[in-house]
Amino acid sequence: MRQNLVELIRFSTYAELRAERSRSYLGLIWWVAEPAMMMVAFWLVFDVILKTGGPDYLPFLLVGLTLWQWMKSCITHGGYAIWGNLGLIRQVHLPVLVFPLVQMFADTIKFFYIFGLLLVVLWIAGFEPNMTYFALPAVFVATLLFSAGVGFLMAAVIPLIPDLRFVIEQILTAVMFLSGVVFALDDIPEKLKPWFELNPVVTLLDATRGILMHAQWPNWLALLKVSLISMVICAIGIGVVLRLAPRYPKLAA
Repeated sequence: MRQNLVELIRFSTYAELRAERSRSYLGLIWWVAEPAMMMVAFWLVFDVILKTGGPDYLPFLLVGLTLWQWMKSCITHGGYAIWGNLGLIRQVHLPVLVFPLVQMFADTIKFFYIFGLLLVVLWIAGFEPNMTYFALPAVFVATLLFSAGVGFLMAAVIPLIPDLRFVIEQILTAVMFLSGVVFALDDIPEKLKPWFELNPVVTLLDATRGILMHAQWPNWLALLKVSLISMVICAIGIGVVLRLAPRYPKLAA
């Protein structure tokens, strides 16, 4: 049964990627074009117009947006997956966790495709590979755990309160700006820094930028805290989904 479930998730993830690629003329290129257009927009605003970007702002921005886009995609796509498949859930008996997992795995595969291109751009820009790259898997695992945990919680609740989607979109936009995705948090007042450091996204972004741009090892203690918190959120999210699973077919009626 477990092997069949793994095969189902693997095949469904592949099918989701194929379907997404076929839905647009640009296909795979759109996976790169979307974050690239966001990068250009923020670069024009913060670096060209406001002159607040600072040195190496483009690589700083590119790393931040690449990681954030992965996190946001896992949270939103995974979070909307059960709600978007309520009709199928009513007709076919499947573990409901399959739906968010497929979306998260598909977004993770897209992330690694984009991340490979990001590395090439950074190397061309002079940010050479270094030993701290060995810490990247730990950072990525923590990032995926956090994104999946939040995504599972959303996936559990949104079928019951669909309008919550619009609130979550606004919250994610606020989190993006409060996490240093598009601008550095070095200039914020000292008394506010401890509050910003409570944000797991800040820790994950700092760790990734430190590795790729400055050859710095991550703060292992902070990364461990984020990982442990993320595992707790994941466990709670999965538990809530499984508890509410019997209600979802009735919502589709």
